Amino acid sequence: MRFFKLPITIFLSIILILFTFTPCFAIEASSYIWSYDSYEPVSSTVNNTLANKSTEDKSTESESMEKDTTKTSSVESNSNNELNLESASAILIEQTTGQVLYSHNIHEQLRPASVTKVMSILLIMEALDSGKISLTDPVPCSENAASMGGSQIWLDPKETLTVDEMLKAICVNSANDCVVAMGEFIAGSEEAFVQMMNDKAKDLGMNDTTFKNCHGLDEDGHVTSSYDIALMSRELLEKHPTITNYTSIWMDTLRDRKISAF
Repeated sequence: MRFFKLPITIFLSIILILFTFTPCFAIEASSYIWSYDSYEPVSSTVNNTLANKSTEDKSTESESMEKDTTKTSSVESNSNNELNLESASAILIEQTTGQVLYSHNIHEQLRPASVTKVMSILLIMEALDSGKISLTDPVPCSENAASMGGSQIWLDPKETLTVDEMLKAICVNSANDCVVAMGEFIAGSEEAFVQMMNDKAKDLGMNDTTFKNCHGLDEDGHVTSSYDIALMSRELLEKHPTITNYTSIWMDTLRDRKISAF
């Protein structure tokens, strides 16, 4: 079974496969956009609000916001959905400065699905770059990790993969079993890793976000916003650019080429 991906200059494949959010990264322009596709009709209240706004002056107002952790300014504009997007939420930011170039319902709390893995990958990369773990470390698979379901590579509790192999499976195949195994490997348990995710979200100013798990399978209270996704995605690309070694993989195999996982 093979999975094909577009190059990193167009899409960040971490969150391209089986995600409910649709990301587009324009690396050369140092900007990227997040949009969330809603499967429910927009309420009449929202429709009326948008209709009223459409008759108003289209000029935008900008305000500067300084984030505690990045110490950079961002500008959030009142876009009035000028792009006529069908998604419930969208944001376009400039990667280097964090400036918001386009916004549409950017603080609406929605279910992130496997976009959750952006935060999981961020914590994995922090552990790697700090020397806490290495790419060659063997990572065991617990019964808990093997039972995740959804997008996975069907880990067996009797096998181990290296951190390098786990990252490939997570970034390219959105493997729920592998991200749970990595969380347990780094923090000792999935619960402890999820607490690390929420602590990091707080540090980044992700005020719309609460993580209940590290893989993104639907769970009550597991929510984030397009604005918060932009924050953690920028942190990942700015602080850990080597992640593109994995997100730019066109195709690969695991387990001594016995299984074409991607």
